[in-house]
Amino acid sequence: MDPVQDRNRSLVIGTIADAVGRQIEGAARGVSGLLFEPVIRLGVTGLSRAGKTVFITSLVANLLDRGRMPGLEAAQSGRIEAAYLQPQPDDTVPRFDFETHLAALTGPAPHWPESTRSVSELRLSLKVRPKGMLGGLSGLRTVHLDIVDYPGEWLLDLGLLEQDFAGWSAEALARAEKRPEAEAFRARLATIDPDAPLSEPQAAALARDWTAYLKDAREAGYSDCTPGRFLLPGDLEGSPVLTFAPLPPSQAPRGSLARECARRFEAYKAQVVKPFFRAHFARIDRQVVLVDVLGAIHAGPAALEDLRQAMTGILGAFRPGRSAFLSTLLGTRRVDRILFAATKADHLHHEQHDRLAAIMAALVAEARRRADFAGARTQAMAIAALRATVEERRSVDGVDLGLVRGILLDTGRQAALHPGDLPEDPAALLHPARSGAAQWLGGDYGVMRFAPAPLTLRPGEGPPHIRLDRAAQFLLGDRLG
Repeated sequence: MDPVQDRNRSLVIGTIADAVGRQIEGAARGVSGLLFEPVIRLGVTGLSRAGKTVFITSLVANLLDRGRMPGLEAAQSGRIEAAYLQPQPDDTVPRFDFETHLAALTGPAPHWPESTRSVSELRLSLKVRPKGMLGGLSGLRTVHLDIVDYPGEWLLDLGLLEQDFAGWSAEALARAEKRPEAEAFRARLATIDPDAPLSEPQAAALARDWTAYLKDAREAGYSDCTPGRFLLPGDLEGSPVLTFAPLPPSQAPRGSLARECARRFEAYKAQVVKPFFRAHFARIDRQVVLVDVLGAIHAGPAALEDLRQAMTGILGAFRPGRSAFLSTLLGTRRVDRILFAATKADHLHHEQHDRLAAIMAALVAEARRRADFAGARTQAMAIAALRATVEERRSVDGVDLGLVRGILLDTGRQAALHPGDLPEDPAALLHPARSGAAQWLGGDYGVMRFAPAPLTLRPGEGPPHIRLDRAAQFLLGDRLG
């Protein structure tokens, strides 16, 4: 045999053997981790301005320094003896920039960090002493918390997998018909013949107008704005897979605009949505869905109803329930705990927190029933991952009011806010929202945008929060036993 061929063959065989060896070694590490170093894979998502980045940053900071975590039993009892950041397991996923975000929130000139624009990940490892006699016999064990941050707009896209282009177009155009933000798109669409031959400039103009409408609708407080990658395109911006728009019913002959938009819609599902599901979402076993309920209430009944429908659609993307042990080893996890968290509880006096939590629960009642029936545990809660206000009481026109005081984001000035009293019965909001009311009849709900307050943290303390410890107990407590 030719010496060169023999050497090349040896190199190929060696490369294959190395690859197989790495796969076996990787599989062994995975099984070992599941058996001896448990991994909790926590997904964190929410729609625009719900506070995903702040939630993750404050959660990690408060697990590293646990002085403000009395509601997390393993922290309160001292069974978490150490916590430290480690390299994440997924080498191709960007790392969540915890240090930069924490510096933004706790530095001498605190400010809100940049919002989520793509998937990121962070691993926090906890050295935990098991409860009771088992702790003395087995010693410390390591529990890895892998936090996966991803935009809620992408999660909404999972609902597209069950739709064809005609069905999605009908629903999207029906929503746009009722919203003034879509006026420019509707005007352009009125000049278009979907059955005419494809014109790339025309398709690009339609896609730009649809994207502009989605951005304006999101700013107006609406939640269901699909396709989500139109809002956060990343390196897909300008590609054909993001160059389509919903169209009215047509014959869609070969070579037409309608036929090509339908093809690109299917390509979007196959090449954008499904890979995200396989690579990230399908591997999650605990989930937080953060919701800016106060923002939706302030935007009006239509925005609140849109949020309710979006929450129901989001849960439909999960596979809630408990997996068998073997299924877990094989990687077919199911989400078995889901927390629906109404954020920005610090914008309300604590007297109204229970009402905010009740509205959150009512918004996702249908979705929760589906998840509970499938075996997943769910909970609704009102939280603030970073407390930006202090409470005070003041008499206004002879009425004693509970207010919150903070630094206004736009002006930098101190201000006190009483946003209005939320109703005791959530139906007082949800019924007019579902009935298509144009505005609230029984109250005026205001919102102020507060900046993070300057902090002085004592050793062992994380940033101040509201119920972040209880959220952690629900999501992680059973796995830290």
